[in-house]
Formats: sequence, C-alpha cells, structure tokens
Amino acid sequence: MNKTIVELDVRNDIANGHDPFEKIMKTVSTFNKDDTLILHAPFQPVPLFGVLSAQGFTYETEKLAEKHFKVIFTKKA
Repeated sequence: MNKTIVELDVRNDIANGHDPFEKIMKTVSTFNKDDTLILHAPFQPVPLFGVLSAQGFTYETEKLAEKHFKVIFTKKA
C-alpha cells in the first residue's frame, strides 16, 4: 500500500490574514494509516497538535528559521 505524503505551506495564507485550518483539515480528511502531512507555518501551530492528535496523528516539529516551522504529522490510528 502506498503512503501519501502531502507538503502544505500555509505561511502566505497566514500572512494574508487567511486562517488555513479548513485547508489543513480537508487535506488530512482522506489520510490513511502512515500517511504524512508536512506543514510549513510561521509559528508552532499548538492548537492543531491537539486537534490532529485526537484524530490519531503524531507530530514532530523543527524550527527552520525565525518564522518558519516545519511540522510533520503522521497518521498512526
């Protein structure tokens, strides 16, 4: 079975005043076990950690620059 990996950069959305929550949720709505979302954001999206954890995702964060965080969400359940 192939694993899906989607890379999504929401930094411009946020800079332009758009909340990317629905875009993120739509992206992960069809994920199966071991599928991965690589999210680029200007800050650590702490509220998203709880939302996606409740849906069976684990996450790892990495600070790439002052306003650039990469968060890898992987569906485990």
